[in-house]
Amino acid sequence: MRKQKAEAVGLVVRQFLREEGLETPYNEYRLIESWPEVMGPGIARHTSNLQIRNRVLYVHLTSSVLRAELMAGRAMLVRRLNEHVGAQVIERIVLR
Repeated sequence: MRKQKAEAVGLVVRQFLREEGLETPYNEYRLIESWPEVMGPGIARHTSNLQIRNRVLYVHLTSSVLRAELMAGRAMLVRRLNEHVGAQVIERIVLR
């Protein structure tokens, strides 16, 4: 038997997810799971209940001081999180 068309497994998986309409939910899951890695354990410890709805990330914070600091850099956070996932998953962040 001859190999017909060899493709990387990652490409095949991404194509399958796209065709089945699962790419967006998978990327949203990856973004939420990457929050502690991107933000660091100190900030992650003070956050909870991360949700994405309509391309908006909602984050509950236990510290008002941390909330004020993160509010100033929301655009940078959106960019960093999207870059980490490798897709445009969110457009903005709401800190509660």
